[in-house]
Amino acid sequence: MAVLAVVVAAFAGFLLGGVWYMVLSRPWAEAAGIELDAQGRPAAGMSVTPFVISGVCMLLVAGLMRYGFALTGIDSPGKGLASGLGIGAFFIAPWMAMNYGYAMRPLRLALIDGGYAILGPAVIGLVLTLF
Repeated sequence: MAVLAVVVAAFAGFLLGGVWYMVLSRPWAEAAGIELDAQGRPAAGMSVTPFVISGVCMLLVAGLMRYGFALTGIDSPGKGLASGLGIGAFFIAPWMAMNYGYAMRPLRLALIDGGYAILGPAVIGLVLTLF
């Protein structure tokens, strides 16, 4: 059951990312310096590689969150959601913001990506505790 929970939670986090970046695709592309064509797709084309990397990373995050939740007794949807928010807001997003700052990336990009870095683990935490 634990493996199924991890896979479903990772998929939920991945789906949230799809919605998040579809809604924010234009501001994100502008902040990231990616030129879009008339249909709103990257003018230079798109590779499947980022999606594969994202899927693997979601599995890693969900797997470690499942392990941490089991060790600490996080077993209700409210605790899972709050813990996921905390992981995103106090571990992942600050680390990303630090990297973006040193790379002199736009604040807007850090805010868009940071928002997903907070909401993604929240959804993963919620889903993990539904099993």
